[in-house]
Amino acid sequence: MEVAVLGDKGFDNKPSIEAKALRINLNPYIYGTFAEIGAGQEVARHFFRVGGASGTIAKTISAYDKNFSDTIYGEEADGRYVTETRLGKMLDHEMTLLEARIPKEQRSNKMFFTLANTVATIDFAKKFMGHGWMGIRFQVTPEEPYSNIILHVRFHQTEARLQQEALGIMGLNLVYGAFYKHSNPNKFLRYLYDHIDQDAIEIDTINFSGPRFEHVDNRLISLQLIRNGMTDAVMFDSNGNNILPARILYKKNILAFRGSFRPVTLTNSDMFEKAHEIFTREENVDLEKTEVIFEITLSNLRAEGEIDEKDFMDRAKLLCSLGYTVMISNFKEYYRLVDYFSNYTKNQVALAMGVNNFVEIFDEHYYQDLSGGILEAFGKMFYNNLKVYLYPMCDEVTGEIVNSNNLKLHPRMKDFYKFFKYNGKVVDIFDYEPSYLSIFSREILQQIKNGESGWEEKLPKGIADMIKKEQMFGYTKSSPKITAE
Repeated sequence: MEVAVLGDKGFDNKPSIEAKALRINLNPYIYGTFAEIGAGQEVARHFFRVGGASGTIAKTISAYDKNFSDTIYGEEADGRYVTETRLGKMLDHEMTLLEARIPKEQRSNKMFFTLANTVATIDFAKKFMGHGWMGIRFQVTPEEPYSNIILHVRFHQTEARLQQEALGIMGLNLVYGAFYKHSNPNKFLRYLYDHIDQDAIEIDTINFSGPRFEHVDNRLISLQLIRNGMTDAVMFDSNGNNILPARILYKKNILAFRGSFRPVTLTNSDMFEKAHEIFTREENVDLEKTEVIFEITLSNLRAEGEIDEKDFMDRAKLLCSLGYTVMISNFKEYYRLVDYFSNYTKNQVALAMGVNNFVEIFDEHYYQDLSGGILEAFGKMFYNNLKVYLYPMCDEVTGEIVNSNNLKLHPRMKDFYKFFKYNGKVVDIFDYEPSYLSIFSREILQQIKNGESGWEEKLPKGIADMIKKEQMFGYTKSSPKITAE
């Protein structure tokens, strides 16, 4: 039996900060602790200010001094404090203490929680904007196993006080949402921004786990972050877990592939394998510090109208099954993608793309919103160690193989293009498989939807079986259609 009242009767659609804190405090069954490092006790203070906190808050702690913090939670191998592992240790430690100090007979009707955050706000020089990890471990019925919501935030305000206030409100929304809004994670995300300017704070990673979220696929939650404008890019690993982009990209060599992957084809695999071979031969590339990213843009997901979540999951599952790290971004233009990578690394970055996509980046219409136009875009794109690995195409009319030497651009762009080509920024992929140049994912997709045969051999090993088993991209188990010759 659930003890908490899981609804908002008596409250507006967006209750005030005070109303949320008071509702938690006046619920006699909610009981827990707050552990906050780096920005003061910004979340806990909301609950103290409204009164009635004595029956809800068992303890608050701010182990601000690093030595004191290490004594409580243990030292980190990398010496850092604002990390997901640090947050996990805080949640583990505080929940263990809570359970140990409250006798079992006294907590038979209590729903425990621990809210923790570890944060670095803006520095005095205002060069480092600040970021932090925050999470809650909680239960919605007494004695049930704990569920978790873990998120990472990046600050955009330029005053530490404002960042602290935004963190405090988001933490309050997190506690309130965990108890009263957990049943719909998609809506839960929007509730986190109640009474906060969305431009003030960015959520770039969030993961739900535990019995209350067994039905949740965190990749879909990542997609919601992008759709809601809460961040510009999210990433998940081959296991489908959302991962912090900064952790994956920081000081790494990056090889990125952009595509629809609908479905992933032998052409995609060939481009990846050949580009990866070239990348690993680059003089300044260390394989141990290299990350390969398969990127899908939001505009690509919206190519046929509103985003189809099943279609998105079909693509994501196939890429994950091949062991790839996947990135979903709001970067329609390539220069924005490269600019994003440059926030995390100054090492070698390479983009693998087909000739068609490469020609498109020389279209001036893409850059009308930039005051400096295409010059500004290319300045951002090629400023650092960027290279383009160019996969050829076969001209459907002439049968000619098109590469960097004979591709066709607008006359105004020819000299502009030559500058990058002859400075080694454009590298042709020559040892490609010629038969793959006639494989197009859009044609395969249509074959799948039409129930035709013959598409299976155009996909990497195991992909066709997975599409059939999980009925992806409109595949049905009906017999293939027979067409008259």
